[in-house]
Amino acid sequence: MILDYFSLAFQNLRHRGVRSWLTVLGIFIGIAAVVSLIAMGQGLQQAITGQFNTLSADKLIIQSAEAGFGPPGSTAAKRLNEHDLRIIESVPEVDTVVTRLIRVAKVEYNKASSFEYLASIPQDSQKALFLYDTLNLKISSGKLITPTDKGKIVIGKNIAESKSFGKEIRVGTHLNIQGKDFEVAGILKPAQSFQINSVILMLEDDMKDTLKIGDEIDLVVVQVKDKNKIKDVADEITNRLRRDRKEKEGEEDFSVQTPVQALSTVNTVLNIVNLIVGGIAAISLLVGGIGIANTMYTSVLERTKEIGTMKAVGAQNKDILSIFLIESGMLGLIGGIIGAALGVGLAYLASFAANTSFGTELFQVSIRPILIGSAVLFSFTVGILSGILPAVQASRLKPVEALRK
Repeated sequence: MILDYFSLAFQNLRHRGVRSWLTVLGIFIGIAAVVSLIAMGQGLQQAITGQFNTLSADKLIIQSAEAGFGPPGSTAAKRLNEHDLRIIESVPEVDTVVTRLIRVAKVEYNKASSFEYLASIPQDSQKALFLYDTLNLKISSGKLITPTDKGKIVIGKNIAESKSFGKEIRVGTHLNIQGKDFEVAGILKPAQSFQINSVILMLEDDMKDTLKIGDEIDLVVVQVKDKNKIKDVADEITNRLRRDRKEKEGEEDFSVQTPVQALSTVNTVLNIVNLIVGGIAAISLLVGGIGIANTMYTSVLERTKEIGTMKAVGAQNKDILSIFLIESGMLGLIGGIIGAALGVGLAYLASFAANTSFGTELFQVSIRPILIGSAVLFSFTVGILSGILPAVQASRLKPVEALRK
């Protein structure tokens, strides 16, 4: 009997052809939006999480509060300095302290110019190795620079392959940075981080001399002796800097963050974005549900005599109800399946286009079976709910009255 219901419902949908597909359209657009955007959002979240994993649980990041968008410290009203560094180093549980400079500079090569990120490498050999290990920097060709490599730089994959210069950059190539020539000593292996792929690394003294930087620090990486005490160390550094600057709690012009805190902040933002995306897609699904209800009401009106005939030959209210509910459910189910498949395709297409455009592998797609299953199930549920009232109306028709219409 159930198979007969499904067979009859399928024949009815096929008979209404174009109208059925137009009804399904509203559903699968919403499902496609949900699947594609959430899949990309989850993929991006995993990629960003992977970048934070380069910083171990025993490291802190200290930087000035930003007044706008840009490299760490570049938009700060008051930058960290050597005095702040001594305060940080005075905390008992602090093991290693590495300062960073991150700026934007004009780079010229092959009669073309571009503005790129510069990041400093410490002049101390041990601290330089510490930084390379912390950021998990691997060399593709050439070598990583050491404190004795004055006038040499290491570039990211995107810089080496940049179309801005019209010519690939190789080891041994000379780049003009802010009017000074630097030799490319090495090219980094591709990383998940687009920042590393698009950076130029140079020695701190070279960077200060080239950009005329004085007693300024953009970023401080701190390794603590005991990772279990990292929060206590962060609080102690915060208190000491706050007292030295005579600032009130909550009004600091600097931040001290553990990787966990930074990751938590990013995850909160991404979760809000996913929630908004889901809300927008839900509106589309609501419109699709109204479309299904409208189609089913129209179907009831068009098939009044058919319903009367079915009841006259013995069909019960529950039989009519079941047929109409199956029809509306099938509309939702078909829309969900098509929408899920289309959403996966759109997600991969958008990811490929973004990665190709930005020259990075950051934009990934995370397709989880539970996401696909939930989307299709939700679509099916929307179809069922949208068809309840029309199905009830159809099941309550009196056989004699239906045959008269």
